[in-house]
Amino acid sequence: MNGSLAVSPLRCIGLMSGTSLDGVDGVIAGWDADGQWHGVEAHVQLPFEPGLRAALMALQSSGPDELHRAALAANALAEVYASAVAQLLAMTGRQPGDIAAIGAHGQTVRHQPGQHDGIGYTCQLNSPSLLAERSGIAVIADFRSRDVAAGGQGAPLVPPFHQAVFGRSDATVAVVNIGGIANLTVLEPGQPARGWDTGPGNVLMDGWIGRHLARPYDTEGRWAAQGRVDRTLLAHLQAEPYLAQRAPKSTGRDLFHLDWLDAIGSGWAARLSPVDVQATLCELTALSIADDLRRVAADAHELLVCGGGAFNTHLMSRLQAALPTMQVRSTEHVGLPPLQVEAAAFAWLARQHLAGRPGNAPEVTGARGARILGAFHPA
Repeated sequence: MNGSLAVSPLRCIGLMSGTSLDGVDGVIAGWDADGQWHGVEAHVQLPFEPGLRAALMALQSSGPDELHRAALAANALAEVYASAVAQLLAMTGRQPGDIAAIGAHGQTVRHQPGQHDGIGYTCQLNSPSLLAERSGIAVIADFRSRDVAAGGQGAPLVPPFHQAVFGRSDATVAVVNIGGIANLTVLEPGQPARGWDTGPGNVLMDGWIGRHLARPYDTEGRWAAQGRVDRTLLAHLQAEPYLAQRAPKSTGRDLFHLDWLDAIGSGWAARLSPVDVQATLCELTALSIADDLRRVAADAHELLVCGGGAFNTHLMSRLQAALPTMQVRSTEHVGLPPLQVEAAAFAWLARQHLAGRPGNAPEVTGARGARILGAFHPA
C-alpha cells in the first residue's frame, strides 16, 4: 500500500537537486522488512533546462516579486521531479503502487539556521502536493525544517545513511559529498556518525569558470590543473571565519558565492590570471576538507568521495596530496556510484519517516534531540 511499510521489500524513491543547480538525481532504493539495505535498483539524472536553472539561481538572492517567482519555480521543479519518477518506473517496469513513498529534497534557496531571531530558517523550494498528483505516489518533503525548529542546523542529514552503508567495524572511514558545498562524515567503529559542511565544494569553481569560459563546470578539473595556486590569495580565502568554526555547522550559497570571492583581499583580480584563480579555488576546496578531517580523524583509513566532485580528477589528486596517509577514492569502489549517494539518502529519510524513526543525528546537527523529519503528502 502506497505510503506504508506493508510492501516487502520496501522501495522508496529519493530525489535530490543540490547546491550546484545542475539538475536532479533520482533513485529507487530498497530495504528488507528488517531494514537490511538492498541497494539501488535504478538511477536517473535529469539536467535543468536553462530557464529553470536561471530562475533558481536568481532566487538565491533577494529580488522583486520573489514569492511569485519562487512558487512558479517550485512548480517547475516538481514537474522535473515527476519526469524523473516516471523514468525510474519505466526503467524498472514498476507501478506507482510498488513504491512506498518519494523522498523529495527540494531546491535550497536560503539556509540560515539560528540566525536573525535565534531560530532562523531553511528554505527548500518544492511543490510536493503537485508531485504527489503527478506521480500517484505519497511524497515526503521539507526534511530540514524540523531539525532547525529543534535548534539544529538542518544539515547535513546524510551521515546516518552514510553510517548504514559505508561504516566499518574495523576502521575509521570518512565520506565527503562534494556538490556545490562539501559535507564531511566521519564514521568511527562503535561511535555515532559525525558530520558537518566543511565549506565550498564546486560552487566557487563552477561560478568562476562560468564567468570566464562560459562553461557550467570544469570538466575533470582540466582548467584548474593548468594553473598555479597563489598562496597569498589562498591565505585570504582560508581566513574566512566559517572554515575555522567547529561543528555543528552548515553553510550554502548564502555565504560562498562570487561576490564573496570578489570581496576577498585586494588587488588579486588584476594580479592573477583566471586559470591561476581556478587552481587556487580547487586547492581551497581540497584543503578545507583535508584540514577538517585531519583535525578530527587523522587515523581515518580512507576518504570516500561522492557528488560531482568525485569526477574532478584534479580535485581528487589534490585531496590525495593533502591526505597522504589515507586512500582517497570514489564511492563507486564500494558499491554505490557517486551520483546516487545523496538521492539514496533521501530515499532512506523517506523510509525513516514511514517507520516513525528519527532522520536526524543530534550529534551532527546540534538539535535538541532526535526527530522524525519531513511532511507527508498522500498519493
